[in-house]
Amino acid sequence: MPSHSLFEHVSHGSLGNKIFDILRDRILNEEYEHGQKLNELTLANELKISRTPIREALKQLELEGLVESIPNKGVYVKGFSPRDIDDMFEIRLALEGLAIQLAIDRMDEVHLAKIRDVFELMEFYTLKKEQDKINDLNILYHETIYQATQSQYFEQLLKDVHYYVSVTSRHSITRPERLETALKEHRAILEAIIAGDKEHARDTIQKHIRKTQVLVRKYYAKKNQKI
Repeated sequence: MPSHSLFEHVSHGSLGNKIFDILRDRILNEEYEHGQKLNELTLANELKISRTPIREALKQLELEGLVESIPNKGVYVKGFSPRDIDDMFEIRLALEGLAIQLAIDRMDEVHLAKIRDVFELMEFYTLKKEQDKINDLNILYHETIYQATQSQYFEQLLKDVHYYVSVTSRHSITRPERLETALKEHRAILEAIIAGDKEHARDTIQKHIRKTQVLVRKYYAKKNQKI
């Protein structure tokens, strides 16, 4: 195994998960092209680790549907199709509309304070137009609402869907005007939560998700025209 690995103090089981996270992010951020071969030895040398955790991570990616293993040929990137991403938006739309109503029913001051804090950070970084920070805070904002449901099942289910949707949406929502309108939508969601208006909160968060979905559709339609 190559020396000076960044992961030398990570346990074997955790290492496979960390490599999975790294490769998954690269696929979803389109750092690897559709159909690109992922070579175990090349990745092991790049990350300075043995091939075993690479192999484990690739198997996990295959279970997620992000790569395809072809016998006697290797592992190739599949990623998600525009239709896959659109389906995830529809799932998120239904689940998140239900989750925010459940969150309002179960909301306590601690969870409400966390949502406020994340929103204030979103305001700050939107003014500074720091896209990467805003992307991370967008994920955190919605995950904080999921946490307020105080349901481990709901939280994990929505975190998985929202993660994939958020990462695959990043390329499509980089316009400055979208950052500003998204902030207004997040403010409206927060106001509905504070008011305890479950129906308005549901409608507001679903409109927010639908607007992002439309932008993502346009992004992939434009991208496919160039191919």
